[in-house]
Amino acid sequence: MRAARFYGRRDIRIEEVPEPSIGPGDLLLKISAVGICGTDAHEFAAGPQMFPIDHPHPVSGHVGPMIPGHELAGVVVDKAPDVAGFEAGSLVVSGAGISCGTCHWCLRASTNLCERYSTLGLHQDGGLAEYAAVPASTCVDASGWGISADTAALAQPMSIAVHALRRGRLQRAESAVILGAGGIGVFLTYAAAAWSDQVFVADLDRRRLQVAESLGATKTVEVGGETSIETVLDDNRTIPSVIYEVSGSAAGFEQALRLAQRGTRIVLVGLQHGHKQVDPVDISLRELELVGTSAHVCSLDLPEALRLLASRDGGWTDVAPQALSLNELVSDGLEPLAENRTTRIKTLVDPWVDTARATSA
Repeated sequence: MRAARFYGRRDIRIEEVPEPSIGPGDLLLKISAVGICGTDAHEFAAGPQMFPIDHPHPVSGHVGPMIPGHELAGVVVDKAPDVAGFEAGSLVVSGAGISCGTCHWCLRASTNLCERYSTLGLHQDGGLAEYAAVPASTCVDASGWGISADTAALAQPMSIAVHALRRGRLQRAESAVILGAGGIGVFLTYAAAAWSDQVFVADLDRRRLQVAESLGATKTVEVGGETSIETVLDDNRTIPSVIYEVSGSAAGFEQALRLAQRGTRIVLVGLQHGHKQVDPVDISLRELELVGTSAHVCSLDLPEALRLLASRDGGWTDVAPQALSLNELVSDGLEPLAENRTTRIKTLVDPWVDTARATSA
């Protein structure tokens, strides 16, 4: 089969490799579509940092060239004898996160915090190939939701947004501010708007904000524009209950702290690198909460992600308008994403096409 394999920094090769074999608990999927994200682009441009290319991964054991792709949807071709359900021909999505099921955190339904956690496409071969072997425990059957395979491929990032929403404990009478309208930011906007009538979104990109508006944002603010998010909140007499920092930027973190009022919960969705200045006395006196969020709980968040994706009339082609071929993965996918010059909020890849195609709703 054809697959994209990462060898090192800016070195991804499209190669012929053997089709994967399935082990106990596995499904063999014919891949329909795969999403790429900022993590993939960062590994491509600055890695290997997370990918186990030079040293074996402590859990998966993988070492050497690796097939990326952790946002995947595909059709069941085969399954191990010990797997129940997941009939041949069913469209399924994989959350990609593999947990042990027996540790302290797994037994408390926090599988994303598993002490032996690993991820398809990050720590072992993933979905940027024609076929992939994936643990059935990471999968949910999507065939009953009436969505396309392209939409199904958005379930993993939507589940990250669902998990972040849960971590922030947003209630119906509360207001939310979302800083950053990239892939996770727009999905979080849609998820939050299903709960609250006051969802304010800020981003540098006007086009992304227009999509956020179509997804239910109450107000959007272009960072650096004529109106600040502070002014918009004041004009709407709104004190944010929850601030979701999704950009991962130092400026976003600082703005979240400035916007926070007494009792505000700040949820760090974007990964913040480096040391940050935080005043613990201020946090105590104002009873602020700094809440971390990582990955998702497959059994809770992935089904809800599919429900949300299916609930939007007209589909998601405005968020993910194209599916690239494997040959275009680097030039039209990873490089523009790494250099912050892509016009797509989400980029999909179809390993079976020869050139980019329009996505289906």
